[in-house]
Amino acid sequence: MKDFINKLYKNHSLIYKVLLFISTTFLIVYLFPKSGKFKYNFEKGKPWQSESLQAPFDFAIKKTDEEIASEKKNIVENAILYFDLDNTIQQKVNNTYNAQFKTVFSDTIPKYKINILFNTGESIISELYKYGVLSEDYDFSSNRSIVILDGREKKQDGFYSNLIQQNGVTNVIEKVLAKNNLSNYKTSFVSLFFDLVEPNITYNKTFTDKAIQDELSRVSYTRGSIAKETLIVSKGEVIEGDKYQILKSLQSEYESQVWNEANYNWVLFAYTLLVALALLMLLLFLRKYRMTVFENNTKVTFIFFNISLMIFITTLVVNYDSKYIYIVPICILPLVFKAFFDARLGLFAHVLTVLLLGFIVPNSYEYMFLQIIAGIVTILTVSELYKRANLFISVGQITLIYIIAYFAFFVIHEGSVETLKWETFIWFILCGLATLFVQPLIYAYEKLFGLVSDVSLLELSDTNTKLLKELSNKAPGTFHHSLNVANLAEASANEIGANAMLVRVGALYHDIGKMKNPTYYTENQSTGINPHDELSSKESARIITDHVINGIEIARKNNLPDRVIDFIRTHHGTSVVYYFYMQEKKHNPDIEVDKLDFSYPGPKPFSKETAILMMCDSIEAASKSLKEPTSTKIEAFVENIINKQIEEGQFLNANITFKEIQSIKKVLKHKLANIYHLRIEYPE
Repeated sequence: MKDFINKLYKNHSLIYKVLLFISTTFLIVYLFPKSGKFKYNFEKGKPWQSESLQAPFDFAIKKTDEEIASEKKNIVENAILYFDLDNTIQQKVNNTYNAQFKTVFSDTIPKYKINILFNTGESIISELYKYGVLSEDYDFSSNRSIVILDGREKKQDGFYSNLIQQNGVTNVIEKVLAKNNLSNYKTSFVSLFFDLVEPNITYNKTFTDKAIQDELSRVSYTRGSIAKETLIVSKGEVIEGDKYQILKSLQSEYESQVWNEANYNWVLFAYTLLVALALLMLLLFLRKYRMTVFENNTKVTFIFFNISLMIFITTLVVNYDSKYIYIVPICILPLVFKAFFDARLGLFAHVLTVLLLGFIVPNSYEYMFLQIIAGIVTILTVSELYKRANLFISVGQITLIYIIAYFAFFVIHEGSVETLKWETFIWFILCGLATLFVQPLIYAYEKLFGLVSDVSLLELSDTNTKLLKELSNKAPGTFHHSLNVANLAEASANEIGANAMLVRVGALYHDIGKMKNPTYYTENQSTGINPHDELSSKESARIITDHVINGIEIARKNNLPDRVIDFIRTHHGTSVVYYFYMQEKKHNPDIEVDKLDFSYPGPKPFSKETAILMMCDSIEAASKSLKEPTSTKIEAFVENIINKQIEEGQFLNANITFKEIQSIKKVLKHKLANIYHLRIEYPE
């Protein structure tokens, strides 16, 4: 049991990565759509590129959105209108007519004529209430079908034009009078019926709307079907018309059909394999090319978290409305990774993330092409992220690339620009603006994950920071030495393409451990008194080498990032304090002196930047001993010191080449020549 626990403890870092890998895989798979994926890509008006396709199963042909919308519109515009009848009104009007008829027509009219007029009035009432009189005028087409309801029973049907509107009563009176040759009595009849006629028909909107909804619910979303093994499209055949709609129906069937449990599990298994494969490639890349990142669980967690976050955000947008897909600022991902790691890792992770997003987004090929191109442009254009102008310029270039690539794809698909969706360009501009959010995001990540970016390095390079001010007060000579080393290291880093900002900050803080015993270092001895004269060589060597340990302690207390502390740990590597080592050998010629007593604890430099600092630190410190320097002396001096470090194997762990070391030598020689102002001597 104890051995098992020891093994767990020994391999805890690897176990954590395995658990992180598994949990991230399942999280991403959980976010993916759980349906089949149509394996063919096709476009309207383009030839079918794959082999001839036969129907894999029976399926219905879906109507287009336009067809369904047209059907629904036709139903709404031609639906039957329902009206309620008040069957008491006509009898009431008849009674009132009988009572008021004699008050309108004079007794001087012959009796036979009175009877004719009375019967004509009854005919007018019958004509008015044959279908009914509307309570108000409605804006309906005259040929709309109607149903008149008496209670809930159908009384009669017809057309809307059969109903008498408020302004149509006079027309009915005129029509009946003309038919009976009584038009000269129009004024009397109009006067009689003006207050006599009452509406008996009311529009029943609730019943009509319910009937319309019933009709709409019965609309079929399909038209016809395709039987299994029916030839759908032949290779090279242009996809248009019904062919296109049949293919869209088959694609929709694949993506929306209800899977049984076995099929569902197979889909999940397949997704899991592909996602796991992509994440495994990322881990293998880190292990082979970025071992320092791979060994740091916080950094691996940070990378996996950002990939999962981008997939999560994209999934939310696609589920809401896929037309907003290009608003998601995917290019934040390579920006963040480049800020904290390097360009190659940023691009590799970006490409893998875009490949995974291809399972989620529509038009996956177009989407992946645009995002990969945008990611490459991001990596190539963004440099020195801490400079705000650089970020704005880069975001502008990324947005322009999006617009150009989308325009090209649209023209290829449609063959013209007439139907170009200009609002998509607005989404790209919004995406660019969202990408500017990377600055506060980087700050948040620094606090959450304890990482350091170039923005933080810029802040640390300010010589007015508390720690550097303390260094300049307690050890002014060391502070001046650090400034000189920083200038040399920055120039050298720029020459070979290393991180100049990082190496400059590392140089400024590499000797902060000397604040503990500043007078034991020659650059801070202003009185001419050397405290080492009263110590043994071993004691002096221990004090000198202890400035590395002291520097690490001071850096930890002041919350300096690990990337900066690495420079403090490695700037002397495992080299020997040669002066006191030789002094010990001189004083004890008969005793074999142990080099370990006079060596720095290490480790050796393990990056280009830390290797550069070791060279520049040694050169700057030793250059103080040059007497009457000349170009020849400086060249030999630089060659001797750096070659000795190479012979001691100080750069074996650093990914720096001999060619790069030669370039650094050249820079240091040139800089030292400028420092010592080598020029011709002027005559007195």
